[in-house]
Amino acid sequence: MKCVNPLLLAGLLATATSVQANDLNQVIDKSSAINESAQKTQTKIDSIADSMQSRLQKFKTLNKEIDGLAVYNAQLDKQISNQLDEMNAINASMDQVSVIERQITPLMLRMITGLEQFVALDIPFLPKERQARIASIKEMMERADVTSSEKFRRVLEAYQVEVDYGRTIEAYTALLDIDGKEREVDFLRIGRMELLYVTRDGSLAGSWNQESKKFVALDDTSISQINKGLRIARKQLAPDMLTLPVHASE
Repeated sequence: MKCVNPLLLAGLLATATSVQANDLNQVIDKSSAINESAQKTQTKIDSIADSMQSRLQKFKTLNKEIDGLAVYNAQLDKQISNQLDEMNAINASMDQVSVIERQITPLMLRMITGLEQFVALDIPFLPKERQARIASIKEMMERADVTSSEKFRRVLEAYQVEVDYGRTIEAYTALLDIDGKEREVDFLRIGRMELLYVTRDGSLAGSWNQESKKFVALDDTSISQINKGLRIARKQLAPDMLTLPVHASE
């Protein structure tokens, strides 16, 4: 049996150990490179996943917005349809208004003529005021800057004033021709039933006779009642019974 040189054996072992160490270092280095590459790859995957999740969330949000817009557009379509129907109705109404306006003007003119005739035939109280009102309405009818509705309102207002005269009592002062002499008198109007006067000095009194269309003199016994009526009309005395002559129409 041959003897192995211990030095040679140690050298061989050292060489083998060195070779194994080098191989192990290479394996470790490659493993570290693989791990580092795997980490980079995972980081990219995580980044892509986050990006995909964000895009998915945006996609869902956009879908919700699209659904909302679809509902909103459908509602707008209904509103537009209703507005078109309303516009058609307004256009039809405007056409009718034009027809009515053409018809209402002759009606107002007839109403004014009727009112003028009525005032002329009525007892002659406040003649200047009533005639001025009618003249103002006639002048207004010729103006282009006044709407038909305003003209009609004014005509109805004039009629209402005349209606109110029939249920009120009124006192006013004016001039009256008595026996060819103009005198200042106090008039007492009781609805449309009676129009009386008394001179300011209290010496003469009279009442309007609708049949003869003139004032007729009253006796002195009526003067106190007329003065009482004047005070009632001026709210200087509480309402009370009056004894006055009435010219009843046949």
